[in-house]
Amino acid sequence: MISEEIIKKQIGKTLSGTDLKLGKKYKGKVRDVYEVKGKMFLISTDRQSAFDRNLAQIPFKGQVLTQTSAFWFEKTKDIIQNHVIDVPDPNVVVGKKLRVFPVEMVIRGYITGVTDTAAWTAYAKGERMFCGNRLPEGMKKNQRFPEPIITPTTKSEEHDQKISAEEIVEQGLMTREQWDYISDKTYKIFQRGQEIAENNGLILVDTKYEFGYDEDGEIYLIDEIHTPDSSRFWLMESYKQRFGEGLEPENIDKEFLRLWFKENCDPYKDEVLPEAPEELVVELSKRYIQLYEMITGCEFKAEPGNVKDRIVRNLKENGYM
Repeated sequence: MISEEIIKKQIGKTLSGTDLKLGKKYKGKVRDVYEVKGKMFLISTDRQSAFDRNLAQIPFKGQVLTQTSAFWFEKTKDIIQNHVIDVPDPNVVVGKKLRVFPVEMVIRGYITGVTDTAAWTAYAKGERMFCGNRLPEGMKKNQRFPEPIITPTTKSEEHDQKISAEEIVEQGLMTREQWDYISDKTYKIFQRGQEIAENNGLILVDTKYEFGYDEDGEIYLIDEIHTPDSSRFWLMESYKQRFGEGLEPENIDKEFLRLWFKENCDPYKDEVLPEAPEELVVELSKRYIQLYEMITGCEFKAEPGNVKDRIVRNLKENGYM
């Protein structure tokens, strides 16, 4: 684990955003994406968002997300090809430009969650058919499913909608052949993720994958994979005891920053938000780094300094600018 001193020194050098002379730019909640001549440059910033707002810049967050995905793309490329062409900088993935299926493949190993789209929320209301999956009777919150279930959602700027495999095919979002192939790969990628996470003391609870296809119809895994932002992880050591006692599983939670903003302002209505306290920013950075090391089993190699300048330098050295 890197020192708090290094994290504190990085606070003024985080990457809040980019404005590179690369090509057409798309701005997401965390990533800036550039489209250039058949390639996509996915740049993970240090933005920490919630309430549809940017709350803070977290040192090394973008590097954690990029390096975590790079680790998993490498570990799963024998299962399915992926979009990665190059990782020229700790915050940058260069990927193949593909047509993206308008469906997120959410896969769940445990019944949990509190949001409107969560499996437990539906189950607690009495639903037993969930995205085309029949759920067994008598399940308890945070219990492991007999087998993982795929619960797709449609991709939407406003609110993801639950959908079944039959509806996906009926609506022409995927062909039956594409669904069969992608769902098979989803199960296999998730199984690989659970095995590696378990070896590192974690439970991979649930996650989401995105897929795209090229002009020949070849299908690729894209976007990100098994990052702290796209996946839920629990600490394996205490899970059985806590589940038996009816307690929530332990995790390396990032929720405390959201709670601080809810307690100190109205993050939905206030035009200007207060600045997050340094100690909370440092703590969240430490948790992202800890998650990287636990998820991957690798030591986090921090790249301190001005992130934007480093990205430009590395892209130029690799002939992309």
